[in-house]
Amino acid sequence: MSQQRQRHAEAAALIPAAPQQIFARLDDQRRLAAHMTKASWMTLGSKFNFELDEFQGRRIGSVIRMNGRIAGIELGLDEIVDEYEPPLRKAWATFGEPRLLVIGAYRMGFNLAAEGTGARLQVWIDYQLPSRAALRWMGWLLGPAYAGWCVRKMVEDARRGF
Repeated sequence: MSQQRQRHAEAAALIPAAPQQIFARLDDQRRLAAHMTKASWMTLGSKFNFELDEFQGRRIGSVIRMNGRIAGIELGLDEIVDEYEPPLRKAWATFGEPRLLVIGAYRMGFNLAAEGTGARLQVWIDYQLPSRAALRWMGWLLGPAYAGWCVRKMVEDARRGF
């Protein structure tokens, strides 16, 4: 990511399952980011599609592509898995110039730690505002809400799975 100031959002929850079970569920990138494949108010009623490489996002260097349209504007991004340590953590980051409206380049991931009879899941994102000056004000205004929604949805979806 560039020298722009990074922003951060995270969400966490205790899930009544072993880290291995939770990791196996979250390791499916389509399931993890299912909130992006459904129309919602946060995506202005639009949906994203996924394209996964032959490794399906399950190893360092694996590539994930997302694309879609919001309000008639084509959006998309490429991500690469840059940390993969089953069953404890996984992280991925955008590469190239993401075509998004309220956040720019980002790195995100999740961490798991055994706790009691379950595991604590933490999902986080470190992001920048969009690089295009015309969109930066939208990122400044709406980026925190969008980033927070995204990590909360991932945690909520994981909790529902157990």
